[in-house]
Amino acid sequence: MMGFNVAENGGGSYRPLAILRWVMVVIFVSFGMQKFTLQSAQGIAQFISHSPFISWLSVFGLRGEAYVLGVAEFVIAALLVAGSFSPVLSALGSFMGMVTAITWSFFFTTPGVVTWSLSTDPMAWNLAGEFLFKDIVLLCVCAVLFLASLPQSVVRLRTGGA
Repeated sequence: MMGFNVAENGGGSYRPLAILRWVMVVIFVSFGMQKFTLQSAQGIAQFISHSPFISWLSVFGLRGEAYVLGVAEFVIAALLVAGSFSPVLSALGSFMGMVTAITWSFFFTTPGVVTWSLSTDPMAWNLAGEFLFKDIVLLCVCAVLFLASLPQSVVRLRTGGA
């Protein structure tokens, strides 16, 4: 039976994952800060209004929906920082980071993000589509951090530690 081989199998150190953690902290802080600008609030409004998952945020108004997302991104960054010391908080922050990949759904819910054609360029991305494409990488990095934190989180929760 053919399987999917992974060269990184083994019992090595998880220390290199620290680089991924701190890059994600920087990304979530910077994205969170952007949500407090009018330009960003206006830019994400079209995506939010078409999303079946987060369109409810419109009850907070244009700036309010961006603020909610910005605060969520700051919380994720804080949990990832605290996750340097606590696998449980690392798993929680990483899981929340994975949930933010819901923005990938904007490709399918926001009109005009991707234009499908039979031309030489079958997917004509506009700037919004290209911007959203990075969410795949963010999802994968958060998934790696989550899976690395999970075993220690289970041990800590079972023994009563945090």
